Amino acid sequence: MSEVAGGDAQQKAEVTIIQEGQAKVGFHGPVFYNPVQEFNRDLTVTVLRQFSDDHQKFQKEQSESVKSDAEPPRKKNKLAINEDGKIRILDALSASGLRALRFSKEVPNVGYIMANDFSDNAVASIQENVKLNGVEDLVEAHFGDAVMTMMEHRGIDKRFHAVDLDPYGTASTFLDSAVQCVADRGILMVTCTDMAVLCGNTPEACYNKYDAVTTRMKCCHEVGLRILLRAIDSAANRYTRYIEPLVSISVDFYVRVFVRVHTGAFHAKQSGTKVGTVLVCSGCHAMEPLVMLKRGEGNQENKYSLPTIRHSLTGPDSLCVHCSHRLHQIGPIYLAPIHSKPFVTSLLDRLKSTPQEERLGTHGRLMGVLTMVNEELDDILYYEHDQMANTVKVSVPKAQSVRSAILHAGYKVSGSHCNPRAIKTNAPMSLIWDIYRQVAVDTNVDRVKRLSEESAGFHILGKPITNTINFSLHPGAVEQAKKENLVRFQCNKGKNWGPRQKAKGSVNSTKAGFQLTTNPEEEKKN
Repeated sequence: MSEVAGGDAQQKAEVTIIQEGQAKVGFHGPVFYNPVQEFNRDLTVTVLRQFSDDHQKFQKEQSESVKSDAEPPRKKNKLAINEDGKIRILDALSASGLRALRFSKEVPNVGYIMANDFSDNAVASIQENVKLNGVEDLVEAHFGDAVMTMMEHRGIDKRFHAVDLDPYGTASTFLDSAVQCVADRGILMVTCTDMAVLCGNTPEACYNKYDAVTTRMKCCHEVGLRILLRAIDSAANRYTRYIEPLVSISVDFYVRVFVRVHTGAFHAKQSGTKVGTVLVCSGCHAMEPLVMLKRGEGNQENKYSLPTIRHSLTGPDSLCVHCSHRLHQIGPIYLAPIHSKPFVTSLLDRLKSTPQEERLGTHGRLMGVLTMVNEELDDILYYEHDQMANTVKVSVPKAQSVRSAILHAGYKVSGSHCNPRAIKTNAPMSLIWDIYRQVAVDTNVDRVKRLSEESAGFHILGKPITNTINFSLHPGAVEQAKKENLVRFQCNKGKNWGPRQKAKGSVNSTKAGFQLTTNPEEEKKN
């Protein structure tokens, strides 16, 4: 919602006021506001509401544990200052301050919010918007380079319970300082919009930014999420810290992750067992994950070793066992679960119990996406059933038929919030290709006439079917989100609905720390 209000007569300037949620922001001149990002902000508000409740419960448990005579007191958690149940939030790249303002008005038990930006124009705008919303007691407009600001708050008594990074492009340059200024058991919220890099268009750029390489593949959006999670975890590991992914989504034109940051050398060492590389076939796109480290068992659980490599995907001459094409190796990426199902369930319960008049603007889509997230197998990469059918040049079967065949064979299957045509399963690739071989048999596909001898599909259809394929409808083949007719995937908002042009005057980038400070207050002192 927007309205135009007349400014001071001497200034002869009009102010455009945008309202989102319970917050208002005013713009002088061009309006830098992207309504598509409302879902991102609504999701963040929902997550922070749950995080705030969880934080209060944890504080209460800690207090009762110390007072109780029935059990010894637990080791005190060093979270941050002012441990009265109130949370401290840093909006590191604040721009207009919309996020910080919404947090102050829509998230309970907030004690302090720092809205930081490296642009004097942005800071002036934030100050105006803070007064417009009447939250001077909660929100502080702060001028500073995001990295330097976070480094100044790396001390245990200065840390924030929640840190939000929402840059234009990559967040990679902010991760090292971010993992240091988050309190123990605090939450780090990160957005990246450089999807071309994360999705394999420029592997050299991906290596420079995230210390990983990838290639173009149908599951590239989930791979991008896992590359980002691994980068955050790797940054945290340097300080004997580690992450617990709560919610990780890829929607619209960006990826967004919410991770809880913990401290502890014992668990930080286990990070090597949660990351690894993935073998990807260039022909049929079959995949096989390879973990970096293997943890011992029993009395050897504190010892780690390199795993013995057994490639089920590799055939003669190091070619794909299914289609005899070359293999690529991508990664390292995060291979462990990318969501906390109990946390996601608590978010859904919160949304369901919200009265109609208090629901957020994108409530319907939040319900749909989080329901999809809660259903999906989150430690497995997905395939796209359209692409599988295209590889062997058969008619695309119904997704429910493919899912039913997998379930009848005794394996798990789900969709993905990243892609409406996704198939995630723990079934072996031999069964997956048997399903499409059966489709080829049922539809009388002649591989000699339809496929070239060098193609991946020709080799795949040339092998016999070794599994019994049952396409009859399985009760678990229909997704819950589809049963409830929930909004699962964003519809196109029209021409040029992606990320808007970077705000003029903004210097929150990789060069920010190397530029001269232009804070007007500092100039006045000089």
